[in-house]
Amino acid sequence: MAQLSLLNISGKDEARQRLQVLRQELNLHAYRYYVLDDPILADAEYDLLFQELVALEQQHPELITADSPSQRVGGSPLAQFETVPHSLPMLSLENAFTDDDLVDFEERLLRFLQSTEQISYVTEPKLDGLAVELVYDDGLFVLGSTRGDGLIGENISQNLKTIPTIPLRLHTQDGVGIPKRLEVRGEVFIGLADFKKLNEERGRAGEPLFANPRNGAAGSLRQLDPRITASRPLDFYAYGVSDPAALPCQNQYELLQYLGSLGFKINPLVHLCQSITEVIGQFTQLQSQRSALAYDIDGMVVKVNDFALQGRLGAKARSPRWAIAAKFPASQATTRLLAVEFGVGRTGAITPVAILEPVQVGGVMVSRATLHNEDELRRKGLMLGDTVLVQRAGDVIPEVVKPVKENRTGQEQPITMPRLCPECNQPLIRAGQEAITRCPNPDCPAQRVRGLIHFTGKSGMDIEGLGKKAVEQLVTQGLIQDIPDIYQLTVETLASLDGWGNKSAENAVRAIEGSRTPTLAKFLAALGIRHVGEVTAQLLAHHFTSLARLLLAGEADFLHIEGIGAQVATSLVDYFQDPAVQEMLDRLEALGVRVQEEKPDAGANGALAGSVFLFTGALAQLSRHEAKARIKELGGQVASGISRKVTYVVLGDSPGSKLTKARELGLTVITENEFLRLIGR
Repeated sequence: MAQLSLLNISGKDEARQRLQVLRQELNLHAYRYYVLDDPILADAEYDLLFQELVALEQQHPELITADSPSQRVGGSPLAQFETVPHSLPMLSLENAFTDDDLVDFEERLLRFLQSTEQISYVTEPKLDGLAVELVYDDGLFVLGSTRGDGLIGENISQNLKTIPTIPLRLHTQDGVGIPKRLEVRGEVFIGLADFKKLNEERGRAGEPLFANPRNGAAGSLRQLDPRITASRPLDFYAYGVSDPAALPCQNQYELLQYLGSLGFKINPLVHLCQSITEVIGQFTQLQSQRSALAYDIDGMVVKVNDFALQGRLGAKARSPRWAIAAKFPASQATTRLLAVEFGVGRTGAITPVAILEPVQVGGVMVSRATLHNEDELRRKGLMLGDTVLVQRAGDVIPEVVKPVKENRTGQEQPITMPRLCPECNQPLIRAGQEAITRCPNPDCPAQRVRGLIHFTGKSGMDIEGLGKKAVEQLVTQGLIQDIPDIYQLTVETLASLDGWGNKSAENAVRAIEGSRTPTLAKFLAALGIRHVGEVTAQLLAHHFTSLARLLLAGEADFLHIEGIGAQVATSLVDYFQDPAVQEMLDRLEALGVRVQEEKPDAGANGALAGSVFLFTGALAQLSRHEAKARIKELGGQVASGISRKVTYVVLGDSPGSKLTKARELGLTVITENEFLRLIGR
């Protein structure tokens, strides 16, 4: 449908009208997806509309507007940030740490007002992110800046545009009007799950890890290249405006509802409290919810609800009188680094773990913390006996942030990585540019236990009843040593163990029986092959469709699969050529484990089977989405980046740098018409 409208557009006026419709639709669907979490359009349909928008804008670049969804991808790098003044200061807040501090806060308000009247308050989580100001003229986003020193911030407009929860154009609901100028304030942050994933990606790339989500958000927003910011998982909650006087709102609670009606994301944990006693109760409640939240908070903001009262209370030099930040107990603490232990993971990775003098961090007693890897250990410059800063940001195992070097006495000792595996005494290795030191012994007891835990766990076969503690118990009792042993367990054997009964034993054996016919993708992911996770396992299953065919594959066969590189291919060959692995697979088959064949795609033997396509530039006669779908129907693959594995580079209008690289590699470049003949169009 989107493609037909593009083909039928003949002039600039028609293009302008169609672009206006597309922008409205895409912005609405982005709002429903990112802000309301209530999408009504499938991702594929959204992508189709977006591709039509981009194609039309490429044909008519003079019609590109600042509120177009295409402008979220990030512009050209900046030489430096400009400074911009705030029309009204972005003040900081005074802190409260106890219930008594909150009571004192209200008593100060009443003394200043010379009143005994009841005051209502609005409370909201205090996100540990970066405060920003967004300026809208006639509903269009025109400027975004950091808080800076409260009076002057940095212009980071291009970076803020990349955040999907920041509207580029405000919209109305229920007849609510848009002021001519609106200055919205809020917090940019990174969710905990996204932060963990971001740090894992940086670790694999050998880049320094962010210390916490706030540092990650701040570092992402202050990139001179907006494309880097666009790649980061940033989010935004609005919490106020610079001057509410011109708005149709009488209080803070109404203001937040109003901002939500304009398209902003508002924190769902905002509460209206009728007394300071309710505020204290809400603070206790929020503190109990803290560990379950998807983002990091360090307290709760309390604001006088009524704007008239806010105006009477005014502000001091650095903070408003009508608001206060109730802070939680610190999520960071200092303690002493007593020792470092070195754990062995299921792939042989050696992970240093700090043994600490026990300390309370975020309400939890901490005595162990991760040090990630040898490079992180060296980068932080830690020594045994150091006073260290420890933080806990929702992780089960906290981490050591840095040493407090000022506290050193000269008695501290260097930390030495072991040369031998702490579990099996085999010499450790560190290959190439890897940041990980490993034990190369596949029979290492620690690797075997962790491999078994992975096999039975949720990322593997998901065998209910055989969790971490159960597997460790079975290994300790000598009942299992490798994967096939799992399929020899009986109800009688399990029921005789401490902590087991007939019911739990029967449930576990039933779950084991249910895992005897896994899909190929599930089985491959469960094996714990190095560099092979769930996504790669699915790629392999999709390509080979059966374990028998996969076992016959060589390195070249693996490299032919788009998304699998040399490192993964080598790992697969090494794994399946290992005699111990071959014996294990034979035993599993003898025990009745039957890996199911994947259903082949209709196009698996199609005309384009074995061919890999890469597009550069805009196609004129069909959408990129349609082209990719047709390639897959005919058994081909679509690459996202240039490499020697690409069979054809399809040349569209205004090609990018991929064309130059393709010619350097000597790849076959074809026109759109040649491509259409290949796919039978």
